[in-house]
Amino acid sequence: MLIAIDGPAGAGKSTVARAVARSLSFAYLDSGAMYRCVALLSLASPLASPAGLARAAQIELGVPADDPRAEDVKSAAGSTRALVLLDGRDVTAEIRSPEVTEAASRVAADPGVRAALVSSQRALIARGDWVAEGRDIGTVVAPDAELKVFLTASPEERARRRAVELGADPTTVLAEQALRDERDATREHSPLQPAPGAVLLDTGGFTIEQVVERIATLARAASTSV
Repeated sequence: MLIAIDGPAGAGKSTVARAVARSLSFAYLDSGAMYRCVALLSLASPLASPAGLARAAQIELGVPADDPRAEDVKSAAGSTRALVLLDGRDVTAEIRSPEVTEAASRVAADPGVRAALVSSQRALIARGDWVAEGRDIGTVVAPDAELKVFLTASPEERARRRAVELGADPTTVLAEQALRDERDATREHSPLQPAPGAVLLDTGGFTIEQVVERIATLARAASTSV
């Protein structure tokens, strides 16, 4: 079974998706981390083709449980995130910097980058049970997912969450978020939008546990109807 969770920055996708995956004992795919890895490479090699970097990158999102590297690490903001390896190097904290966050939105608009990473994502989720989150999982990567969810919240609430996560000024985050939302929603390839048939969930005013339970309930219902 595949659960596709999409939505804008700050809607709680990563936190919710990880928790849903743990609750259901599913594997977890953070597609945004893949774009962040390409952004990190692009910042280090500004003259290189982002699409070429995406095709060549060796990205590991989590490693086998018996691997000594398979431990969650602490981000600079103090939140626990799953280990992300880029060409064998731990970049878990590095890809969450404001500079990489901004660059990730730009490289994600590159059709060559998207083609390379979508191919990788489809290969990963082809077998087994997955919770995959991002901005185009239900619309492009896996439109046939058994359950599609679009998480959202008010711009102010999303900015507040991001500011807490990054240790940044909420007003600054809100302004930067507005630009990113506009770019994500209007890009030519894979614009951010709810997938047909997706369940829309506004996470404002709800705890993570409540949102997770709602999605888990939907997943159980979807699995019995297949």
